[in-house]
Amino acid sequence: MLRTPSLTFSDRFWQAAALGIAAMVLLPLGAIFWISLTPAGDVWSHLLQTVLPGALWTTLLLMLGVGLITSVTGVGTAWLVTMCNFPGRRTLDWALLVPLAVPTYIVAFSYVEVLEYTGPVQGLIRDIFGFTTSRDYWFPEIRSLGGAIFVMGVVLYPYVYLTTRASFLVQSASTLDVSRTLGASPYRLFFRIALPLARPAIAIGISLALMECLNDIGAVTFFGVRTLTFSVYDTWLNRSSLGGAAQLALAMLLMVFLLLWLERFGRRKQRFDAGGGSKSHPPTRFDLRGWQALLAFALCLLPILLGFVVPGLLLADRASRRLDEFLSGGFLETAWNSFSLAAVAALLTVVISVSLAYALRLNNKGALRTAVRLASIGYAIPGTVLAIGILVPLAQFDNFLDGRMEAWFGVNTGLLLLGSGTGLVYAYVVRFLAVSYGQVEGGFGRITPHLDMAARTLGRDSRQTLSQIHLPILKPVLLSAALLSFVDCMKELPATILLRPFNFETLATTVFAAASREAFEEAALPSLAIVLVGLIPVIYLARSSASSFRTKHSKRQPGPVV
Repeated sequence: MLRTPSLTFSDRFWQAAALGIAAMVLLPLGAIFWISLTPAGDVWSHLLQTVLPGALWTTLLLMLGVGLITSVTGVGTAWLVTMCNFPGRRTLDWALLVPLAVPTYIVAFSYVEVLEYTGPVQGLIRDIFGFTTSRDYWFPEIRSLGGAIFVMGVVLYPYVYLTTRASFLVQSASTLDVSRTLGASPYRLFFRIALPLARPAIAIGISLALMECLNDIGAVTFFGVRTLTFSVYDTWLNRSSLGGAAQLALAMLLMVFLLLWLERFGRRKQRFDAGGGSKSHPPTRFDLRGWQALLAFALCLLPILLGFVVPGLLLADRASRRLDEFLSGGFLETAWNSFSLAAVAALLTVVISVSLAYALRLNNKGALRTAVRLASIGYAIPGTVLAIGILVPLAQFDNFLDGRMEAWFGVNTGLLLLGSGTGLVYAYVVRFLAVSYGQVEGGFGRITPHLDMAARTLGRDSRQTLSQIHLPILKPVLLSAALLSFVDCMKELPATILLRPFNFETLATTVFAAASREAFEEAALPSLAIVLVGLIPVIYLARSSASSFRTKHSKRQPGPVV
């Protein structure tokens, strides 16, 4: 990391910018604490007795079920595509990530449409066996906690798959090969060697999946599952108690921080040497033949079918019946609202990420490093919690500004920030800043500090060094960061529902509103648009990561181990 003997004005500017950004990210959290301490009436005792216990228990059961499905599916498929050779493996290697392109709320209403009593599955069962009513046979209820666990599990497993697959790819081939030479079977190799080495990566993937699970509001609403997120939404809007919602949001935050602590606690003292060095090579795969190859292919194909193909085919079928709406004013306006907000938020997240990463590159000291880390915690904050923390300070600012402008100039500004969508962009930036920052920080890490030193020697200050050297090198990284942030903003539902201006619809809110009215066909076209947009970065991420790994190992030359 680059260190300079003295800080110039430009260096201090970047540090001040980083500290200011961290303060803006922490502002919603501070607002939540303040609101929760000053609720109107004795709300907390009522919530503690009637709402919180049930919501907390339901949330824990949901997270337990989702964690189990995502870990088994993600780890199992990652092992098969990484350590086994069978027909179709290379295609499945990247295709296993495509369920990430489909938001959980879209998959939820798709399966409600498919599996409910009036859906095609139960209709086929009645036609085959001659049943006439639902009392003649038993079929699992999709609108239940079990249905929510199933849907979230088949959508969120790629988080575990991605991190575990990366861990398996970089594990020491020599370690695994020695184990095989000593007679270790694939079963023992997996459970005794590979799985313990991959525990930190698995913990990270599960924690990411559970954070997304805790953030969800669309799927749990469709399934009638009263989680903490749903309770915050219901307490705020239906019971008109912002203070009570803030107190429930505070309980959610404590759960998030506990989840983060457990993830770090589970990885404590786990520092494994992957044995990479200069002589590392990809692990030797097991060749599968016959029924074993067919079984491996089926096991990898099943989550793709459940998490992407089934809802995708349903959406395509329903959307094809309403193609006349594609060029209608309502759909184009909604799509433009989503696109414009997501584009502005993505641009801001990239600019802020560059500011944070560059400030840390210039001066990696304790206070600044802590501020940058705090600025990156937004991804762990559920959208409903973030919306409460943003609404109050922005509303107070709007009211203050409106009062001053009315008194001084006789002009009524109204809700200038909240009414213009600024609050929603603010929420997007805070929530998805970590996604962009991770990409940008990694890009800066690959630029040698010697370039900075050479630029300083030639008389360039930090601003000129950034604009003339770093940014041209970082163009692919910045594009990738912007793309990922853009798609996340397009899919975001909880914060969008609660912070959107009046009479302002996005693709996500249109899907939610239509599905809430059971108008599934009306929700199909905007849902399909979200999925198609989301496919672009997912396929790019999957294929580029695999290509990068293959290229790195094919070009690596043996050399001395330092």
